[in-house]
Amino acid sequence: MGYFLLNNLMLLLIYPMFNSLKSWLKNSLMTILLVTIFLGISASGWTPSSNAALPAGNAITDGKALLRYALPINNQPVRQLQASLEDISNQLRANRRWGAIANDLSKASRILDKPSQILASVPKERQPQAEAWLAELKSGVVAVQESVKVKDKEQILQGRAKLLNLVTLLEESMVKEYPFEVPAEYSNLPQLKGRATIEMKTNKGNLTLVVDGYSAPVTAGNFVDLVQRGFYNGLEFTRSEESYFVQTGDPPGKEVGFIDPSTGKYRAVPLEILAEGDKEPTYGITLEEAGRYLDMPVLPFSSFGAVVMARPESEPNGGSSQFFFFLFEPELTPAGRNLLDGRYAVFGYLTEGREVLDKLTAGDKIESASVVQGIENLVEPQAT
Repeated sequence: MGYFLLNNLMLLLIYPMFNSLKSWLKNSLMTILLVTIFLGISASGWTPSSNAALPAGNAITDGKALLRYALPINNQPVRQLQASLEDISNQLRANRRWGAIANDLSKASRILDKPSQILASVPKERQPQAEAWLAELKSGVVAVQESVKVKDKEQILQGRAKLLNLVTLLEESMVKEYPFEVPAEYSNLPQLKGRATIEMKTNKGNLTLVVDGYSAPVTAGNFVDLVQRGFYNGLEFTRSEESYFVQTGDPPGKEVGFIDPSTGKYRAVPLEILAEGDKEPTYGITLEEAGRYLDMPVLPFSSFGAVVMARPESEPNGGSSQFFFFLFEPELTPAGRNLLDGRYAVFGYLTEGREVLDKLTAGDKIESASVVQGIENLVEPQAT
């Protein structure tokens, strides 16, 4: 099969432009990798209004943060709390700007001093638990402030991680109902009406990933269903390119995807992309083909370990079981504006196991995969 039209490939080869020789060489490497991924990613030619919105400013490269921003909620104080805590790591990287970190924590503390503004978005039956999380957040901010006084970087990072985990729980508690109806034409496919956490054991170590049914219910539902069936157990990673991707999901034999035993047919999954500001995903067409050249997906390619549905280039609705982990390299595929966003469906992110994913190459194996949280969100296909 042909896997990228020539004009699209030429755009990929020249975009983005760099001003230095070093950057030019890296761009040349990107050319090689892109030719590989889009022209020969496997023997069969495979490649890889919502309230959800990313904040303005620098692109976010943390998968956990992207998942938080993808939640269909609308509470400005909790988003400000999240942003102030996330900014701490940026300030630590920027020559440890202790004053800016102190300001971030002061802002978080002021927000937490007005818990009613946050609780207003939490359903009444969940508010007692939310109040407990808010109290824990308040005391946790105080603890991190003490670590800032002694400039203990490790304690600050550990405290920040704990605080953001609590923010995640708080934000998840704000989701009152599933935000849209999936088109009826996809009722014959599994759907994930929420999120699920997957633990994947490989011969190099363990991975944890969260798949997002709020943004990609059909794609994520298909994946969770296959995990539940044990489809991925024992499968090899079939292709990899350093700093770019590692792919799996190609079953043994002549088939290139999942054959549903109930129908005896190849299960085809549509291209599914939720763009920022949209109420529901776009199906069966890339954002570029839809004329939406500048629109960004809610789940972008900006994080190491983005989980992406592979598909034949010429068949946007031809994905099935093959997927790849995107190994984000900011100089090769800059976050926020690259030609992968909107062409392929990201449906989750790695949340634990970065060092393991970084070691995986073609020939390594998934020993087992299991759903450890969120299986209740899986909706079985309706009989046709």
